[in-house]
Amino acid sequence: MTLTIIDSPGQPEPAVLAGGPLQVLVVDDSKAQRMLLVAALSRWGYAVREAESGEAALMQCRTQVFDIILSDWMMDGMSGLDLCAAFRALGQEGYAYFILLTSKSGTAEIATGLESGADDFLTKPVSAHELHARLRAGERIVSMHKELVQKNRLLGATLAELQRAQQIVDRDLIEARKLQQALVRDRCRDWGRGAATLFLRTSGPVGGDLAGFFELDPGVVALYSLDVSGHGVASAMITARLAGYLSGSDPDQNIALQRRADGGFDRLLPEQVAARFNRTMLEDLQVDQYFTMAYAQVDLNSGAVALVQAGHPYPRILRADGRIDRLGSGGLPIGLLPDAEHDPVTAQLFPGDRLLLVSDGLTECPSRSGEELGDDGLDHLIRANAALDSRRLLDALIWDLAAHLGSEDFPDDVSGLVFDYRG
Repeated sequence: MTLTIIDSPGQPEPAVLAGGPLQVLVVDDSKAQRMLLVAALSRWGYAVREAESGEAALMQCRTQVFDIILSDWMMDGMSGLDLCAAFRALGQEGYAYFILLTSKSGTAEIATGLESGADDFLTKPVSAHELHARLRAGERIVSMHKELVQKNRLLGATLAELQRAQQIVDRDLIEARKLQQALVRDRCRDWGRGAATLFLRTSGPVGGDLAGFFELDPGVVALYSLDVSGHGVASAMITARLAGYLSGSDPDQNIALQRRADGGFDRLLPEQVAARFNRTMLEDLQVDQYFTMAYAQVDLNSGAVALVQAGHPYPRILRADGRIDRLGSGGLPIGLLPDAEHDPVTAQLFPGDRLLLVSDGLTECPSRSGEELGDDGLDHLIRANAALDSRRLLDALIWDLAAHLGSEDFPDDVSGLVFDYRG
């Protein structure tokens, strides 16, 4: 086959990408045809290499990256079509635009060339204007591919960095979860005349709920359930801070106790505890979060209960005969308004009665259709499991709540405690 370049264009702009001139491989078993093509391409600003056969071209392609390959179709030995298929099979990262020079113009031949991996065809004799236009089209494809590869590399590097950061966060969350679980060291405590059992189920790695108990005086115990607004690490950090204020092991830190001049401690009333918490949140911590709380003091000898409800679900007394009494009237959450007042609530426990403090993760848990369980729904679940001991009662509440939701992945933290009064 002969090749003639006609209508040679003037001096076009150099074929240069960001990495330098485009690398072009000219493949033809005719030395004269190669010389014509190499001369034209060099004049147009391409960096040109040549090969006298398909086999020689393939060897060069294994060691050097080309942007465009311009190959004759009909050659002795390996044809341009076979070269194209073999080159694509190399699986190189960069994309090379492959142009076949041919006298074939039939639809079947063109389809065969495309199936072998060719990008374009030029029919002999070749017009220089058309050749240059096809080369410029190839440049655009190669340029876009290089840009895409670079962006993919950047994306891959960014993704790898994000994955490393996520691994660090995951490890920190695991440690944070361990620390948060350590805040609730005892799930049960028995004082003889009464016993407390608590549960805590977070909706994520860490949560904003907390429940617990401690001894205020011999014969008087404090019980609490609180829920910090929001979710995640910020809420968990506030929860950890609040746990320190309700620690039975450090009276000086405990917000429910006040040191006397003689070195002893007086216990504060529940409404005074709420007021001190409110000032602490607004004046000392100065955070955006607030929290709801039910805080109760129980006299183990008499069964007398004094408590405050600060935006938390109603404390409940499950009577020995199966009746349920709701205590409180709502109240404001802690840390919303300065000088907020919380009305004290009193109640009387009798032997066999149980006091329940729970978070809104139970009452606000949605059903499959989106309806919240609500206070009446919670009372129903409590009555249905009233014959169980407190530990099994709490387990049954979790199971029934999961059945109500249709999933064990609760949308909010679920926590609370049960206090059994024996008298």
